[in-house]
Amino acid sequence: MTYSGEIHLKTKGYSDIIDITDQVNKIVKNSNIKTGIVNIFCPGSTGGLTTIEYEPGLIKDIKVFLDKYLPYNYDYAHHQTWHDDNGASHLRSAFIKTSFTAPVRNNKVVLGTWQQIIFIDFDTRPRTRKLIVTVLGD
Repeated sequence: MTYSGEIHLKTKGYSDIIDITDQVNKIVKNSNIKTGIVNIFCPGSTGGLTTIEYEPGLIKDIKVFLDKYLPYNYDYAHHQTWHDDNGASHLRSAFIKTSFTAPVRNNKVVLGTWQQIIFIDFDTRPRTRKLIVTVLGD
């Protein structure tokens, strides 16, 4: 059986981190799938999906880490290609990835005690994002 849903977000850009765990769990619950997997996908190349312990210190640490290794204020070759400013956004997305998959058991997403699913908008402007959630199983 397959079930699909969407999550709609308004973001601030610049590595805006949003906890989407409850929204994913709601879609899984509505699917009535007891055992299987859930996949969340971001159409686009400047967003990312992963898990963290969603707390202020780690949110800050992620942003500091990304700014150190993939700073927004660097002159990326991508900027010359399209005459824009989001080369760091694309690189951050390539490293974090645009999809995330987790197991489903008993009609719930299986996550660790301190593990939440997050979406990160790496673009350099506020965006309206649509995430595609697909639940597969029995």
